[in-house]
Parts: sequence; C-alpha cells; structure tokens
Amino acid sequence: MQTQIHPTAIVNDGAELDEGVCVGPYAYIGSKVKISKGTEIMHHATVDGDTILGTDNEVHPYAYIGGKTHDKKYQGGLQRLLIGDDNVFREYVTVHCATAPNLLTKLGDNNLILSYSHVAHECTIGNHLIMSSHSALGGHVIVGNHVNVGWGAGIHQFCRLGEYSMIGAASKVVQDVPPYMISDGNPATTRTINKIGLERANFSKEEIALVRRIYKTFYKDGLNRSQAIDRLSKNDSNKNSLVKEFLKFTAGSERGLS
Repeated sequence: MQTQIHPTAIVNDGAELDEGVCVGPYAYIGSKVKISKGTEIMHHATVDGDTILGTDNEVHPYAYIGGKTHDKKYQGGLQRLLIGDDNVFREYVTVHCATAPNLLTKLGDNNLILSYSHVAHECTIGNHLIMSSHSALGGHVIVGNHVNVGWGAGIHQFCRLGEYSMIGAASKVVQDVPPYMISDGNPATTRTINKIGLERANFSKEEIALVRRIYKTFYKDGLNRSQAIDRLSKNDSNKNSLVKEFLKFTAGSERGLS
C-alpha cells in the first residue's frame, strides 16, 4: 500500500513516513517525526517534536501529538516522544514530548486515549490503557498495563497506577494506586478490588479471591503499610505472581498508597 499525503497537508523536510502511512487534509508533520506503516494521521491533526510513531496508530482530527512540554525547566529544542503500535488518539488529545534530551515520554501498544485527554511530559505508559475523555496525566506519571482511567480524572505528577487498576470518574489522584484496585474520590482512595476488570481479563476465581485477600490485608485489617507487607510476605501465597507484583509495587511507592 502506498503512502497517501493529501495535497493540503504539511509534511516538513526530514520527516520519515513508511509505506502505507496516510496523512489527511491540513494535517501537520514535523521535521523530526518518524511514522511507521499503517498509521493514519487524520485531517487537522498534528505530529511534531522528536517523535516516533509505530505501526497502525490512529491520530484523529485536531489531536496534537508531540507538543512542547509544559515544564518550566524546558530549555528549547525538539525533545523525544516514543509511541508503540495500535494506539488510538481521539479528537483534541494532547501528548507532550519530554523536557530534556536525556528524558523520554513513552507509550506502549494498544492504548485508547479518548477526546480532550492529556498525557504530560515524561509519562511512561504501558499497554492497553483506556483514558476516558477529559482525563489527564501529570508529568512523570507511570501507568501499568490494562489500566482504566475514568472520565475527567486527574492524576498528580509522579504518581503510579498499578496494572489492572481503575480510576473512578472525576477523581483526584494524589498517591499511588496499587495493582488490581479501584480508586475513587477527591482525593481518591482505594475503595475495593477491580473485580469486573479482572473478570474481563480472564482472571480465575481463585486469583480474584487472592486479590480480595490482599485488599483486606492492606485496607480492612487495621494494619499499617509495613505490617501489611510483612503479613503478605510471610503468607503461603507470597510466591503467587499477583502477590509478588503487589508487594513490588507497594515497596517502591514514594508518594504513599491511595
């Protein structure tokens, strides 16, 4: 399949477009952008910065991928943004490049970023994220795989969202959200396990029961974080991969747990 570039699109000298890339009317492609096969840049969309887009991505109208960071430490130049394969950026989404040459904003594969959402500088996003409309990730946020961020939620800079976690609509997240949990509210707190999300991801009944025991240990048994970690570490289930992931995440928390 040949590359298709509409006559009204602006593709700057130096941009690299693979075969099968489609650039729609009035779209803008910066000079240091690299776009892999099968990716579609729709009308009036912008891809700028030192940005690499993988295969089969969709950039919808008026999205701005590769914009300059909002960080006041920015010293100029085109900085880096790395995006994997099969991602969808809906209308008016903004994704910013890093602040300095030694830093990186990075998204994995199969992420769905819905309209008017924002991904800030130096975010690291895994695979299969769903960001509902009008939600935002502050700078340096780290997002695990299979996370769901609800409509209008705001994630404070440097927070981490564990794998298979879910953030309720309009929540204000100021601490780390552990894997497999639902966090909701202003400020957001962990409410329960992400049971429906785990079921949809084909977790077994035994695995979901184990996640429920983890939740009970951390949030219902009256233990502080050190005591809860100690109890889980000494439990027979501590060799399970779910427990290991949870303990690894909590041990690495610098902002505390929601």
